Amino acid sequence: MRDGKRHIIQAAAALLTNAHLSGFFTGRIYQGPAKRVCVPGLNCYSCPGALGACPIGSLQAVIGGRSRNVSYYVTGSILLVGVLFGRLICGFLCPFGFLQDLLHKIPSPKPAVPRRLDRPLRWGKYVSLAAVLLLPAVLTDAYGIGSPFFCKYVCPAGTLEGGIPLLLSSAALQDAAGWLFTWKAAILAAVLIASVLIYRPFCKYLCPLGAIYGLLNRFSVCRMEVDGDRCIHCGVCARTCRMGVDMTKTPNSAECIRCGACTSACPTHAIRSGFRAGPCPGAAAKNS
Repeated sequence: MRDGKRHIIQAAAALLTNAHLSGFFTGRIYQGPAKRVCVPGLNCYSCPGALGACPIGSLQAVIGGRSRNVSYYVTGSILLVGVLFGRLICGFLCPFGFLQDLLHKIPSPKPAVPRRLDRPLRWGKYVSLAAVLLLPAVLTDAYGIGSPFFCKYVCPAGTLEGGIPLLLSSAALQDAAGWLFTWKAAILAAVLIASVLIYRPFCKYLCPLGAIYGLLNRFSVCRMEVDGDRCIHCGVCARTCRMGVDMTKTPNSAECIRCGACTSACPTHAIRSGFRAGPCPGAAAKNS
């Protein structure tokens, strides 16, 4: 799929999940019944326009609660979306991914991250996921309640979608802003600048939700498949992929966001995507 069509879907998804537009003018966070539902992408609960809850924020809230319960609803909804779509969510429905896509279109040098640096950095999103799952349960206050550490100290999407709009709408919050906001604003600035130079750095290196969906990519109903009878091993797909995936080797890699760039670039139309449980006819054995 061409980026233009995908960006239309991304823009529509961002607008739909943040359709409480009056909140951006009043500074009031929507608290209606839809807020009980987790949206599929990374979208801050505290965004004044957000109609739903962020799955990562919801996970931390439940894990960090005094009872230490596991929310079957939150966990189940994330796993269901992941099993159905995998990282297609990252490529089509995540507002922060959409922003990174747009920033990368700004004309600038596009340096390649050296492989010896890129590969270990990719583990960063799994470290973030471990922090999401463990820190709220382990590091608690005097009342036995854990903080949502990723949201509080790291998440640049939360700073952009929630922190900055709320700060702009409230003089009291502006007076109260201190080192924590400065720290998170610095992380946001670093991610935004990096997004101009490197394709989706947050998705590649830091996003815990992308880590979950990536782990489920291989098992998701939405799949990428290579027809071994048509593939001529020209390497076009590997050179085209901005996430660093070689379709002929790992078509359902944890890094693939299902953007469709390789499908459009393949000269023999050997790459297919769709919703199916098994491999396509003629698919190479190593791709099944």
